[in-house]
Amino acid sequence: MCGITGFLGGDFSPDTAGPIVDAMTGALAHRGPDATGRWLDAEAGIALGHRRLSILDLSPHGAQPMQSACSRYVLSYNGEIYNFARLRAQLEAEVAGLPAWHGHSDTEVMLAAISHWGLEQAVGRFVGMFAFALWDRRERTLILARDRLGEKPLYYGWLGKAFVFASELKALKHHPAWRGEVDRDALALLLRHNYIPAPHSIYTQVRKLPPGTWLTIKPSVARGGESPEPHVYWSARAVAERGTRNPLDTSASEAVQQLDRLLRVSVAGQMVADVPLGAFLSGGIDSSTIVALMQVQSTARVRTFTIGFPEAAYDEAHHARAVAHHLGTDHTELYVTPEEAMAVIPRLPAIYDEPFSDSSQIPTFLVAALARQHVTVSLSGDGGDELFGGYNRYFWGRSLWRQVGWIPVPLRRAIAGAMVALPPARWEALFNRLSPLLPRRLRERNPGDKVHKLAQILGVKGPEALYHALVAHWTDPAAVVLSAQEPATFLTDRSRWADLPDFTQRMMFLDTVSYLPDDILVKLDRASMAVSLESRVPLLDHRVVEFAWQLPLAMKIRGGVGKWVLRQVLEQYVPQRLVDRPKMGFGVPLDSWLRGPLREWAEALLSEPRLRTEGFFDPRPIRAKWAEHLSGRRNWQYHLWDVLMFQAWFEAQ
Repeated sequence: MCGITGFLGGDFSPDTAGPIVDAMTGALAHRGPDATGRWLDAEAGIALGHRRLSILDLSPHGAQPMQSACSRYVLSYNGEIYNFARLRAQLEAEVAGLPAWHGHSDTEVMLAAISHWGLEQAVGRFVGMFAFALWDRRERTLILARDRLGEKPLYYGWLGKAFVFASELKALKHHPAWRGEVDRDALALLLRHNYIPAPHSIYTQVRKLPPGTWLTIKPSVARGGESPEPHVYWSARAVAERGTRNPLDTSASEAVQQLDRLLRVSVAGQMVADVPLGAFLSGGIDSSTIVALMQVQSTARVRTFTIGFPEAAYDEAHHARAVAHHLGTDHTELYVTPEEAMAVIPRLPAIYDEPFSDSSQIPTFLVAALARQHVTVSLSGDGGDELFGGYNRYFWGRSLWRQVGWIPVPLRRAIAGAMVALPPARWEALFNRLSPLLPRRLRERNPGDKVHKLAQILGVKGPEALYHALVAHWTDPAAVVLSAQEPATFLTDRSRWADLPDFTQRMMFLDTVSYLPDDILVKLDRASMAVSLESRVPLLDHRVVEFAWQLPLAMKIRGGVGKWVLRQVLEQYVPQRLVDRPKMGFGVPLDSWLRGPLREWAEALLSEPRLRTEGFFDPRPIRAKWAEHLSGRRNWQYHLWDVLMFQAWFEAQ
């Protein structure tokens, strides 16, 4: 895991290019604290920078930027290629007179693979997570590439006539041509989603490279200040369509065994490291499956990590402890006080680099910091919900639409009006009295707010609009952000949707191409990299993803419960009673914090004079929600956190 940066063109001077790329690279020291490197070609006007977190081949033979044995290519690379040993063996078998290897890093194998097979075929063979900058000295071409699912980040853009790129935005700010202008349209997207979806960034002149693509830039193009469209080498849309049209013709038991074998291979490949390795463990289905498959393939006790909170509604530590005890892992847990959790908040603008308002960013950082005290690499269970139907909205939204979709819209809107007539606090009290009589899957946190949320979405015209409403925060962010026009995204541009026969499958696809890379994986990457910890995600091995899309939906969701096939895999290693519980989000009691210890901080950022002076927001809807939240009449924690994270970020600039 590393940080990469560099630039092409502009006012390139041999005397100044080195210090500039060094400053850009230095801004990424947290991503790679072990070494720094740079490579310059003054004649071509190219500078590559690299910060190294040594994971494989800790010797100088693994240093970057690295030049290929044939001298044609130079690579600055962030990530891991888990099948590098197999690729190395294939190269040795195929290539007569293959130059001797200098070390045993995956970087050297990548360069040899590209040199021998060409970029398209080599990238197609890579199994892993990566973002890289490849300079082709012969063709005088720069290629930026990103992994299939978007585990590793890559920003790029034009600063005048200079084309710049980096793992994080903070590196770009050290280029002398930097002029950061806030993109108000992207800010509107933040208020809707709590993240800014690719290819947008918070700055007008910077974009994110989409997952599964590469971008080719030539110096002659660099002088023009425009980029071609990224080339798609792997398409989640094509995978989803192909899988659903050609489902596996197999029994449920055979599907469980196939998934078990695939996950074993993925987990084993991601356990390869020359440094200490462990795993995050929440005690839920996904992380427990990953840890179980690690432990069954390890001769030593796997290191596992979890954090707990004193608030019972947010505490999963005892579940993780029970799973760890059953599997026999070397388990570490830390109970975090509210004061310790809130102490992370001032660091969030620097950690995430652009506004990001998924409040589980706080516990994610805390568990990463805990793990980094003991290991350098940690495996994560992320991705299981999107692939195997774990989110409540998949079966709740489907069931809701079946029940209400046939009702005329005017009548549904009348029902919604009756629902909101009762304040959330009254609904909360009612659910509390009924809770002992309800099935466990219906015992929800904040039921009053969920009833009001349901009322808001009853008037939608179709199932996709229902999904859009379910995942939205502010329903009309362009009315809150001044001079903004909300851009089209995967969720609103139907031409980019996969042609899938089922509403639930369409929801899972949209989450896979938007929520997963732009929220879940951003959160994991920035939180872990902030403490120089490499995070790996075995469920997002592209072979697992392709297999998951071939499974019939009935093998994912059964009886109103998701991840059926993954649960069957896990039950081979962990008793059902230890993991069979309602899904919990990895959250913090943000609602009460905003009414209590964070109130003064939030009030300062949300004050009407400040909002008017800065000129990004219409203060009226924000102040109205703030007042309702403080009174306890409504819980607007997520809407307010969206605004607060932008305000805190803007203040830090």
